Amino acid sequence: MASYLQIENISKSYGPKVLFEHIGFNINEGDKIALIAPNGTGKTSLMRILAGKDKSDSGGRIMFLKDIRIAFLEQEYEHDPQKSIMQQIMEHSSEFTKNLDQEHYWEYERRVKKLLTNFRLPDPEQKLKELSGGEIKRVAIAEMLATEADFFIMDEPTNHLDIDAIEFLESYLSRARCTLLMVTHDRYFLDHVCDMIMEMDHGAIYTYKGNYENYLEKRDERIANRNAETDKVRNILRRELEWMRSTPQARTGKARYRINAFYDLKDRASQTFAQKQISLAEVQGASRLGTKIINCKDVSFYYGDKCYLDHFTYNFQRYEKVGIVGRNGAGKSTFINLLTGDYTPDMVCTDPMEYQEMTPEQRAGKGLLTGIIERGESLKIGYYHQSGISFNPEDTVLDTVNDTRLLNRFLFPHDMLNNKVGTLSGGEKRRLYLLTILMKQPNLLVLDEPTNDLDIVTLNILEEYLKEFGGSLIIVSHDRHFLDRLADHLFVFCGDGVIKDFIGSYSEYRAFIKEYESQQKAGARAEEKAARAARNAVGTAEKKPSPAKKKLSYKEQRELEQLEKDLGSLGEERARLEADLNSGTLPYEQLQKASQRIGEIIAETEAKENRWLELSCMV
Repeated sequence: MASYLQIENISKSYGPKVLFEHIGFNINEGDKIALIAPNGTGKTSLMRILAGKDKSDSGGRIMFLKDIRIAFLEQEYEHDPQKSIMQQIMEHSSEFTKNLDQEHYWEYERRVKKLLTNFRLPDPEQKLKELSGGEIKRVAIAEMLATEADFFIMDEPTNHLDIDAIEFLESYLSRARCTLLMVTHDRYFLDHVCDMIMEMDHGAIYTYKGNYENYLEKRDERIANRNAETDKVRNILRRELEWMRSTPQARTGKARYRINAFYDLKDRASQTFAQKQISLAEVQGASRLGTKIINCKDVSFYYGDKCYLDHFTYNFQRYEKVGIVGRNGAGKSTFINLLTGDYTPDMVCTDPMEYQEMTPEQRAGKGLLTGIIERGESLKIGYYHQSGISFNPEDTVLDTVNDTRLLNRFLFPHDMLNNKVGTLSGGEKRRLYLLTILMKQPNLLVLDEPTNDLDIVTLNILEEYLKEFGGSLIIVSHDRHFLDRLADHLFVFCGDGVIKDFIGSYSEYRAFIKEYESQQKAGARAEEKAARAARNAVGTAEKKPSPAKKKLSYKEQRELEQLEKDLGSLGEERARLEADLNSGTLPYEQLQKASQRIGEIIAETEAKENRWLELSCMV
């Protein structure tokens, strides 16, 4: 396999903090690699260096294979809110399209529009200012995939996507014959797409083949072996320390190299390689929770002409853990804002008549809320917002949370306590934000997309804590693994204010939906077949009987024989194409062609069957 990327001697520091130093690695054609590291260790910095947006402190070399097409997906997509989706994509990708002839330029446009449709953005002329954050992310991904690049480099591609979009992207990348390097915290996505994991640990790079579970096992083996080696070094160090402590006269004439070797041993003996982990054991449990949590009776919410909640009635129970899923823009965040009362009076109107009489200007930024939402007197809500909170960037970590013990437990060691919040990575800020919420001992935790920007290690520990949390839990999340481990049941936002309650895990829900859709398609096919047979029967019955069967002409006989051969060939071709589609190995372009060809075969088969039936009735 050709080497697509070679990196040598790359380093990056911010002030006294060393992210990585003199690292190097190689990526070959066809590799699909997930890059894993704790927040704040330089994953995004490395991605920015590869994209040419930043530079290595130590020089070094970054060598991409000549003439391969490379596409980058950064966490933040640069865009102009005033432009349409299509205008933004075509102008943003001008470096890619400038050398295309007219035919290939049109083909790129067609791919973009097809991908936008797959991501449920069917209107390419819609203004970007009208889109949600998740929809903007889908625009960025559609632009990237449409290039059909040889090498995709992606930083947190699933952040802000809803689950439908994640599953489409997952399916696309798992089938595509591309090379891939991505940072992700989504463990299901990682396992379904990647065949290799690259870890940044203590400034070095380690590579593991296989899935996430295999990575954890092999990583533990590596750390255990390294620490065993350190123990041997310490035994040697004790002997050398006795020699060093001997009188200067005893060392006279001793080789200088032995003294130098002692200091080298001392450095190696001080290295203990163990994964730092967040421990939530020191965070006190939930406050006492009464019998009444949140009771909703006939609650509806309208914003403009759109219904986000339609006559919703439900009483939340003590200790229940509910997951909330649905497409971007379905109203999930609006729903939990209403539940928690996280809105100001000027944001809602509770009188339908008053709302109807408002002018469009008066209605701007205001929704109509009807029904009853009651909250228990002992309820203490901890609300983790998707947007986070605005820290004072000049405050230190210790200013924000004045508890060194807890800060240490949350991977903020002593040497970070005086760091300004403005210098922290996105994940470190999220971790600090989470700590400020848990410290208040809420008895109802409401988490809106808590997995965004958190590393996998932090997520694993957070999951363990939430499983034992002594209060009620409401989670809005696109992380399927996170939902499967925590949610007892799901509120599924179906659109137009409709919410369905599904008892079970997210994986069980998806299996149910796929089975239901399969049954619906089978039923539709059966109905169509019956209707076609009925039409053919009616057509046959309406034919005027002839005194004697007409003998086929020589030409018609040959046509009948050819139809039988053609129908057999079409059936074989359709079977081959369906097998290819089910194999999951077709590149996306061939997948499109195969799907289109199957549609053509179905139409052609129906026409030939009708003609065959007509000729057969004449024999």
